[in-house]
Amino acid sequence: MSLTGNWNYPTSIRFGVGRIAELADACRSQGIQRPLLVTDRGLGQAPITLAALDAMRAAGLGAALYCDIKPNPVSADLDAGLKAWSSGNHDGVVAFGGGSGLDMGKLIAFMSGQSRPVWDFEDIGDYWTRADADRIAPIIAVPTTAGTGSEVGRAAVIIEESTHTKRIIFHPKMMPRVVISDPALTVGMPTKITAGTGMDALSHCLEAYCAPGFHPLADGIAVEGMRLVVNALERAVHTPDDLDARAQMLAAAAMGATAFQKGLGGMHALSHPVGALYDTHHGMTNAVFMPYVLHANRSAIEERITRLAAYLQLPNPGFKSFMDYILELRQNIGVPHTLKELGVDDRQVELIADMAIVDPSAGGNPLPMTKDSATRIFTAAYHGHV
Repeated sequence: MSLTGNWNYPTSIRFGVGRIAELADACRSQGIQRPLLVTDRGLGQAPITLAALDAMRAAGLGAALYCDIKPNPVSADLDAGLKAWSSGNHDGVVAFGGGSGLDMGKLIAFMSGQSRPVWDFEDIGDYWTRADADRIAPIIAVPTTAGTGSEVGRAAVIIEESTHTKRIIFHPKMMPRVVISDPALTVGMPTKITAGTGMDALSHCLEAYCAPGFHPLADGIAVEGMRLVVNALERAVHTPDDLDARAQMLAAAAMGATAFQKGLGGMHALSHPVGALYDTHHGMTNAVFMPYVLHANRSAIEERITRLAAYLQLPNPGFKSFMDYILELRQNIGVPHTLKELGVDDRQVELIADMAIVDPSAGGNPLPMTKDSATRIFTAAYHGHV
């Protein structure tokens, strides 16, 4: 079966190997003549980035590059990006890369037409209605990792440096108008990034599936996304040029971000403050927390996980078989078993617990998150007690 197609859910997606050749056409389809390609520092001079720039310029587009973005973007990165936008008189954004490049590209396009501070549009209540929707620039998204799924999301994450807090900025029109999902662009990812981003996709699907509430559409997408991860992640890690595995993981990433409209949970609620305070990789941090959060939520999710284990065709389907699979997967692809191995200390556990329980993701946890439960999960993850 050919893993290629044109999809219109949740936005227009051009999926398949070689589709990056359509980037200039995608820009023109949205009236973009002077695109600002936004990516992170690591990809700024990468061959895939320079090739995308060259292709747009060869097609007559006035493309420029902004890549001064940290792995965990901060407000200073946004400010510099908005200056690059203004100085180049740009009319659209190509958000290119992993989560940081995609999120920052979306934020630059969003904030380019706003007069209020970015924090005024945090994903709280109806704050998004404060924005001038008509002045949000068009966005073309090109993912080069298979994890965050930010290419099909209506929000972006940015760190407020004064409080070391990850904030989620939301607006419906932050959704990219066109996505080019080319599995070949993900082949060059380092092994650790393939593993970490892949586990991020799994965590999105898993937490969405376990979140309380009736949302069978999200549940169905999440379950099939997890099947793709089970089928493809280890192959993508150990056989980097396996384009079939890369395609399945790229699809799973988009599915996770589509499904988590239902909610997330304790993995993200805890990994957000840890990432903000210790600058850890988001997906890898989720991966470390995964079994400990599952264990803490067992009483609320056991029946649901049993159904999932049966769909995934795990032996003796049940909570234990799923937990055993997660622990084995982590070991096979190089995920640290503890926060300590991730380079995180336990000196700020109380602060992390305080930050976790007010994180927007906490509301989707299957059991209410309290400071005590957040502290217990962190402590278990620090010492490795599942």
